Amino acid sequence: MLITEILSRNAEMYGSETCLTEINLDLQERHNVTWLEYELIENNPAGEYRREMTWQVFNEKANRMANLLLQRGIKKGDKVAILLMNCLEWLPIYFGILKAGAIAVPLNFRYTAEEIKYCLDLSDAVALIFGPEFIDRMEAILEQIPRVKTLLFAGENRPSFAENYDRLTANCSSAEPGIKLTDDDDAAIYFSSGTTGFPKAILHSHKALMSACWTEIKHHDQRREDNFLCIPPLYHTGAKMHWFGSLISASKAVLLRGVKPEWILKTVSEEKITIVWLLVPWAQDILDAIENKDVNLEDYELSQWRLMHIGAQPVPPSLIRRWKKYFPDHLYDTNYGLSESTGPGCVHLGTENIHKVGAIGIPGYNWEAKIVDEDGQKVARGQIGELAVKGQGVMKCYYNDPQATAEVLKNGWLLTGDMARMDEDGFIYLVDRKKDVIISGGENIYPVQVENFLRTHDAIKDAAVIGLPDDRLGEIAAAIIELKEGHKCTDEEIKTFCAPIPRYKRPRKIIFDKILRNPTGKIEKPRLRARYGAANLVADQTKK
Repeated sequence: MLITEILSRNAEMYGSETCLTEINLDLQERHNVTWLEYELIENNPAGEYRREMTWQVFNEKANRMANLLLQRGIKKGDKVAILLMNCLEWLPIYFGILKAGAIAVPLNFRYTAEEIKYCLDLSDAVALIFGPEFIDRMEAILEQIPRVKTLLFAGENRPSFAENYDRLTANCSSAEPGIKLTDDDDAAIYFSSGTTGFPKAILHSHKALMSACWTEIKHHDQRREDNFLCIPPLYHTGAKMHWFGSLISASKAVLLRGVKPEWILKTVSEEKITIVWLLVPWAQDILDAIENKDVNLEDYELSQWRLMHIGAQPVPPSLIRRWKKYFPDHLYDTNYGLSESTGPGCVHLGTENIHKVGAIGIPGYNWEAKIVDEDGQKVARGQIGELAVKGQGVMKCYYNDPQATAEVLKNGWLLTGDMARMDEDGFIYLVDRKKDVIISGGENIYPVQVENFLRTHDAIKDAAVIGLPDDRLGEIAAAIIELKEGHKCTDEEIKTFCAPIPRYKRPRKIIFDKILRNPTGKIEKPRLRARYGAANLVADQTKK
């Protein structure tokens, strides 16, 4: 069965049931009214602040989108890009593209005009649907994307260079488009996070998307009565593949626009959320808000919240210990994955293995994993090597980039670029990104180990450790430290705190600043190295 067929099944079996709700608390706060009052405001189109959709409407909207694309001459295998903020329309548009036999190409809503053009060109996109937030960026590149023949606009105040998505789809048939699809057909192109320059285009099949469905539901046991809170951007595999658990179980999900701790807790309370996936910074913000008394847990109904899972980056064990202090009854899981492996789940901790917090876990459902050396040979337990994974969720290739594909796909195994080790029980621990390892005086320093140690300091909210050039040692470790609100700390205090760790691992330079992270929560170390590496060079030259 394909994911498009699961949607059609849900519409047939549970058509009148709500499947998606969009919550925009920023709008509610601006109107300063209660949730119920906001829904009753006269001339409030489609609720505006809180909108719902049933499985039947979801499927009909997807079919209308598919039939529109087919009318416009979009053929099986053509690429159709999506440039939208999280909204109720996002998933029906995505599924409409798939039902047409086309390849969905989600774009990061933080891309600059130049990056949008780059990704449209790289993916060979022939159509694009975009929202009002991107009008200026699209205008800047209109003359540079001649291949994109169909431009659809979703929203109000349509620009003259695009057509109205709502009006056009409303006049299309809601019947199934009838395009024959197979497991091996191309389904979607996702883009790598771009933390090492311009992103790569990752091509996935329908089989890979379906594999993500089964992995998710096996790991987190989604049931019909569950309600999943989806906060991360839908253009990324992480949010989408976790939502696939809601799709296959025909359960509810809520799209929350915003990440304020009080918004998350309010939504969990009011919408009776049972499962929440968080990124590390959001979990930290919730805990900080509790400890600073900015929120009071007694103000919310949270008893139905059964599972908090987290991922997209190494998770500090200290964070989970803090979380369990305030939410002792929560099931907890860590999810590891990358866009090349259809997002999260190729390795996961498992809710039954909380005694192994700190590990990313064991191979996920239908996945294999191993740690290998530079020659691709398995290393002994406890030794550090590169993590490799294998399963139906592995990408087909980097689209239009055979050289990059050959570098990471080896006999069905995907080299992740993450350095890791496996303990005697078979649990895998991330050490660091291969490209982020610092070599100082011939010694390898793995920044994640130092970052996890630094985050145990009471005053430190977040930390990033990078290598900076050094004439004598080649590189030195520098710690960028973001302090908790209202806390103060000095260089010497941090250096004293680091005394228990081996001397060669201790940060030799301390920088107090905000940590740069990309939309999926990963630390943007190339940007940090560029920023502070240049500053370090200027300082050295000034001394000379």
